[in-house]
Amino acid sequence: MNERIQIDGEAIGDEEFALLHDKVDRAAEQLVSAGKLPWHPSFFEMLTAIGFEYFARQDVDIAVLEVGMGGRLDATNVVEPVLSVITDISLDHQKFLGDTVTEIAREKAGIIRPGGIVVTLPQTPQANDVIGNTILELGARGVSAVPYVPPVSPASEQYWASGHDGRRAWVSKYRVQVMGKEIEVETPLLGRHQLRNVALAIAASEELSKQGFDITADSIERGIRETRWPGRFQVIAATGGMPEYVLDVAHNPAGAWALRSTLSSAYADRPWTLVFGGMRDKALAEMAEILFPLAERVIATQADNPRAASPQEIRETASRVSVEIEDANTVTTALKLARAAAVSNGLIVITGSIYLIGEAMQALKLRI
Repeated sequence: MNERIQIDGEAIGDEEFALLHDKVDRAAEQLVSAGKLPWHPSFFEMLTAIGFEYFARQDVDIAVLEVGMGGRLDATNVVEPVLSVITDISLDHQKFLGDTVTEIAREKAGIIRPGGIVVTLPQTPQANDVIGNTILELGARGVSAVPYVPPVSPASEQYWASGHDGRRAWVSKYRVQVMGKEIEVETPLLGRHQLRNVALAIAASEELSKQGFDITADSIERGIRETRWPGRFQVIAATGGMPEYVLDVAHNPAGAWALRSTLSSAYADRPWTLVFGGMRDKALAEMAEILFPLAERVIATQADNPRAASPQEIRETASRVSVEIEDANTVTTALKLARAAAVSNGLIVITGSIYLIGEAMQALKLRI
């Protein structure tokens, strides 16, 4: 979950956030005292309630809510959505959601409403069965985003370009038919998984337009082109003697595979140093097996979070990988070691958790 509340791309201000937090916190304490809540809401539940209050005050036309974990029991699932979008399902949060894709898919499908609209894409047979059966049982309507996914070998290209904010980054470019008009999709979100996510966004936008929202093919084209998603294969070009960086929040095996695939596509034959840190409740061994063998050098570090695995724990978890791992107790130290080790034409890849990426962005003085 990207724990930020935004409207039109702008995050809520600190002063207003503090006022809203005070209001929600006092309301929660009153409900607990009256016996209407068994205990004080969690951090995520508080943040969700603050977001709802803020959206109500701003009289938003539509709010995009991302579930924190799963779906069925998630705090965001108290709303009655205009439509639901289910992205690709993989193993994650098994301690809470289940040990199989089928079990996790049941939790994800909990956001589907009777008679509702569900935008999704074909994925694993187990996930397809759960989603399809849930749609049938609830009399919902499934919307496939397949028409907006470019083929495996698309008539498309990846190239360096200047984005709307003046930064240079890799972009993917291809054409699709939307609302009876051919648009040019130019997205800075790289990787096959991101092209699927873009397709889901297009399909959801088209469904919203049918419900009276002012969305056109041109606005979809512009929205994709101007998308900015910090920490999602975010490329920081080499400048002033500093190496090139890639920051990606891959925090599970599926994310690690997606990162590996995108690196192989965008940076073939480029040597890279890996700065890695993750939460100890994640599948760190599997992630290490996917990413570590491809790196010239691996530096294990930890974010300032009680859940974060220590560099020593990461090294022990990755014992099956025959690669030398260097320890760095802080993210700042890890970045210094990586810069010192970066070879000519090299690349520094930072990944493993959202918290690690957040600290790295602060250390690199990047706007979050």
